[in-house]
Amino acid sequence: STLTDYKKSVNLLTEEFGDFNVNAITLGHVRDYCDKSTATAKRLNNLISPLRQALQRAVEDGTLSNNILTGWSYKKTKALTDDDSIDPFSQDEQLALLDTAKDQARNLIMFAFWTGMRTSEYIALKWQDVDFIKQTVSVNRALTQSANSAELPKTNAGKRIIKLLPPAFTALENQKQHTFLQDAEIFHNPKTDQPFTGDQQVRKTLWVPLLKKAGVRYRYPYQTRHTYASMMLSAGEHPMWVARQMGHSDWSMIARRYGKWMPEAMPDAGQKAVDIFGSFLERFQGESRGVKGSNKG
Repeated sequence: STLTDYKKSVNLLTEEFGDFNVNAITLGHVRDYCDKSTATAKRLNNLISPLRQALQRAVEDGTLSNNILTGWSYKKTKALTDDDSIDPFSQDEQLALLDTAKDQARNLIMFAFWTGMRTSEYIALKWQDVDFIKQTVSVNRALTQSANSAELPKTNAGKRIIKLLPPAFTALENQKQHTFLQDAEIFHNPKTDQPFTGDQQVRKTLWVPLLKKAGVRYRYPYQTRHTYASMMLSAGEHPMWVARQMGHSDWSMIARRYGKWMPEAMPDAGQKAVDIFGSFLERFQGESRGVKGSNKG
């Protein structure tokens, strides 16, 4: 999928800059090209990467004195799109989806809501990745629409072991009757009873019809991941634990994206520490009450 993306980038860059002499390309040209695009800043910086490499090769060959793109990245201020927004499903919406979905579809939906895994990750899961004793699942691969086969995660943090919370574990137990004996992918396309061929197939064949039938406002499948994060953080789970479950190397992105679901202080904040480590203080509390009483007298 990475190779396919680079080929697309090179073709787009060739259309825009292919007739330029390498010495004639300026930073202004590149910036104007980015400004006209409707793509995100992240996508544009990925697109510019092959051009930066080409200019660097020209510097090494002595054709250019310097690379105008060295250290430069495009920054774009734009309103959030539907794909960027965090719009988790409410408990009522989750219940409506689970009530409407049947068999394999229901298992997949429940698993998605309660693991926070990406669509490309959970459709690539195999039964061998599940530890039923420890109730964990190992994330070792992902299957995107543009890939011919499952690929390794892009980052070390993406390769992880997820703790299976009871709803997710129940979904796997229920899924056993459908695919366990085949000893391959856990989740199959209910329409074909074959493994999914990519993450977009989930959206087209299962997700869109299900939301329509359940009468739930449409959001794209990735919102199950946002829903998981919002539920965990709203319940007061530690952000670093949530980050590791979701495949992030640190919790800064969690705080940045899901900050509004992180309570500043739970009603019982600190009480767990008191219960574990603070029992010896009871003696002093008793003495304090005695002093107050004597003063009053």
